[in-house]
Amino acid sequence: MSCSTDPLNPVFLQLGPLSIYWYGLIIATGAFLGLWIATRETERLGLKKDYMIDIVVYAIPAAIISARLYYVIFEWDRYADGPFWKVFAVWEGGIAIHGALIGSVLTAYIYTRVKKLSFWQIADIAAPSIILGQAIGRWGNFMNQEAHGGPVSESFYNNFMQYLPGFINQQMCIDGTLYHPTFLYESVWNIAGFILLLVLRHKFNPRRGETFLSYVIWYSIGRFYIEGLRTDSLYIVGELRTAQLISVVLIVLAIVVIIYRRKTGMANKYYNGKKVK
Repeated sequence: MSCSTDPLNPVFLQLGPLSIYWYGLIIATGAFLGLWIATRETERLGLKKDYMIDIVVYAIPAAIISARLYYVIFEWDRYADGPFWKVFAVWEGGIAIHGALIGSVLTAYIYTRVKKLSFWQIADIAAPSIILGQAIGRWGNFMNQEAHGGPVSESFYNNFMQYLPGFINQQMCIDGTLYHPTFLYESVWNIAGFILLLVLRHKFNPRRGETFLSYVIWYSIGRFYIEGLRTDSLYIVGELRTAQLISVVLIVLAIVVIIYRRKTGMANKYYNGKKVK
């Protein structure tokens, strides 16, 4: 569907030669809000909140590096013939959330092993914060006019998009064409996941590790379907989208881990430390 409008300014604040972008501000907001929620939960469970702060301090640089590495690996043709420094040019775009998750989870695992903490307990505490941070972070993609879907049909606009706030349609109008706000679809899905995870761990007291594994399953289901609408996907072979393949693998792996931990008795500990009657 054709459209005509000016995009929102991606710069939040200009201080002389220094530009502060909405993207970075939104990502930082999601990270700090997630950390605040996680530290409160850490204290409620009788743990030191410094544990969670330390993990975030270590995990953020690890996540950025692994997110960039993940992207470069699957887009190597774009960098093979160019100057090598382009591989490190994160400011030009090109990071992948699955890569960030791999780096941050590995960092958390190593930290908990060193500190002799339960990785699954820390992961359970962090899970709602992670998915909330992802929900907020997608609005950074919105400000950059990226991570959107294909062109919107006139019928879809009339039945759905015309009822969205005007600034969303304004930003999704790119070069005269209106695109699917897949950032919004994923953000809403993740907010729903955030609420479900809070209900799960506070009302049902799941076994240790299953809040985090439920996050993996919920996020991966939504990502699989939403990825199919996007136009900027990474492809592993032919038309097979990397994020969709990774999502399927994560869903299966999470289910297998839940079953295995229950059968072997490794999941006998519960989130709040006691079994629900």
